[in-house]
Amino acid sequence: MSRDALVRISSTSKPMTAAAVLSLIDDGVVGLDDPVDDLLPELAGRRVLRHPDGPLEDTEPAERPITTRDLLTFTWGFGMEGAMFAAREPWPIFTATLDRELSTFGPPKPSGTPDPDTWMARLGELPLLAQPGERWLYQTGAQVLGVLASRAAGVGLEDVLRERVFRPLGMDATSFHTVDTARLATAYELRDGRLEVSDAPNGEWSRPPVFPDGGSGLVSCVDDVVAFGRMLLHRGGPVLSPETAAEMTRNQLTPTQRANVWPGFSFLGGRGWGYGLSVADDGSYGWEGGFGTAWMNVPAQDLTVVVLTQRAANETGMPAVCDYVLAAARAAG
Repeated sequence: MSRDALVRISSTSKPMTAAAVLSLIDDGVVGLDDPVDDLLPELAGRRVLRHPDGPLEDTEPAERPITTRDLLTFTWGFGMEGAMFAAREPWPIFTATLDRELSTFGPPKPSGTPDPDTWMARLGELPLLAQPGERWLYQTGAQVLGVLASRAAGVGLEDVLRERVFRPLGMDATSFHTVDTARLATAYELRDGRLEVSDAPNGEWSRPPVFPDGGSGLVSCVDDVVAFGRMLLHRGGPVLSPETAAEMTRNQLTPTQRANVWPGFSFLGGRGWGYGLSVADDGSYGWEGGFGTAWMNVPAQDLTVVVLTQRAANETGMPAVCDYVLAAARAAG
């Protein structure tokens, strides 16, 4: 790949979506601790599964409404956790998301996910897996944040991101698809011990998606991701206030919430979670993407490290080169 190669950054999209929502909060358009019911009425009056692997009808009322903070911290009550993938029989909630084409318990599917309003309506048919504020659950919160940002701003999510994040930072190559397929790297994944193509340059990311996925849908390049990282290292300007940038990049999970991360889910590991990104005990922060991308800021060294591959993570984790480069950069810094 050349320096200007475009890659599918998958979950490295999450911090960018979070930054757009936090920008709306800075401007008073959205309230951090306000219930989301007005913008997302589909999430009002939630029911919660008594057992996450139980029948969809076995529920109890949610103890309180969902807030924007809950979505940003992934503690709103819905999302991926490890046991659902290790279960002998598919959990009913897992099957229900597949039936509704929500693309939330697995990799992104730009061509197979419905429009945002339909997506929200289908999600609203399902109970939560946990009470709001109780547990950290991965992925779906960022997708919902994308819909919230779009409705709050009155334009599509890509326009929100462009006006509030990409344009101010000169991130001209970042979007939900590209027509410049000559720059888009081929994506690979390991199948039966062999690397095989999972998405070609003229594939899923060569046309606009029906559902702009704020959790894992963006295409970007190394200089754009570096620009995003430097923005956060340099107190948030011109995207966020210094106070909001500081809050985004510190651990927001309570000790109880960290203790309540269900076993079998390796994404969080021993780290905490800020707003849309993970935070380590040494103050470094960032996030990875399942297509083989990694970004980390190390404030103590004024260091931004970005590794972009297109070899998907598998059961052994991220491509080894991600850890190698991150470790080498920190050692050299």
